Amino acid sequence: MKQKTNVEILTEFPEGSPVISAGGDNSVFSSLAASLAEIRKLKGVMGYILRSNTSAIVDLTEQEKIIEYAILLSQITESTSEMAKQFNLTDIESVLVEGKCVKVLCMSIGDNKIGVFMERTATHAWIIKRILL
Repeated sequence: MKQKTNVEILTEFPEGSPVISAGGDNSVFSSLAASLAEIRKLKGVMGYILRSNTSAIVDLTEQEKIIEYAILLSQITESTSEMAKQFNLTDIESVLVEGKCVKVLCMSIGDNKIGVFMERTATHAWIIKRILL
């Protein structure tokens, strides 16, 4: 049985950033979305992707890279799960992947997957604490 989802594309978001949201009612998801909207305002933060089983929010400065960032986040999440299984790790709180110019902070909170994209020089420690509050 396929699950039907209504998709709504919002075009008015702070700084004109692209946002894609699919319906769903989840208080943890809503709380994370509010936290990430505040984090998005920090210097060096390029955007974020928040997704659950039924909803997703994408807020990235570079619209042309949305698909690339979504694939990157998915691959990091899958790789992290595989490594956790191989090394018998129960819970991985966060994963930080640093590239030449960009770094990605990936977190899983319940069924919610988070990817925060930032400049390599940005500080990520406060972001982790803010998300976990």
